[in-house]
Amino acid sequence: MRTVAVIGNPRLGSRTRQAAELVIERLSDAPPTAVIELAELGPSLLEWGNAEVTAAKDEVLRAELLLIASPVFKASFTGLLKLFLDHFDAGELAGKPTIALLLGGSPAHTLVGEVHLKPVLNEIGASCPTPALYLIDTEWDTSPALDGWLPTARRALHR
Repeated sequence: MRTVAVIGNPRLGSRTRQAAELVIERLSDAPPTAVIELAELGPSLLEWGNAEVTAAKDEVLRAELLLIASPVFKASFTGLLKLFLDHFDAGELAGKPTIALLLGGSPAHTLVGEVHLKPVLNEIGASCPTPALYLIDTEWDTSPALDGWLPTARRALHR
């Protein structure tokens, strides 16, 4: 299965990336096929038609399972991720199975994925068959939330 993780953290090699890789490995028993670090695209995200951004979009479109990951900043996903998602037309992801993953500093932002990110993903055509996964950033690798989410996600993705 071709799995792609899109990382919306402005810092390269972040816990967000590590958590995204862990989630894909736990779901598919393999590391992601590709990881797109949006921080590497930086200002290119402001240029429609930019070759690097187009290549990243093409990678997303080839994915059989897509994971979109972001830290929570100011009670939402990052502007960096929003800039990338704005490059997709309405419906362009055409039902692509997509997981929303967010990392935050407190349980107060648990619903950011459901309330803010998933509506944007749905607008561009992504199918989000699982609840958004929210992990506390200091315990992303040992979180009981991940263990509780995985069985539901596996069932939803194997339908």
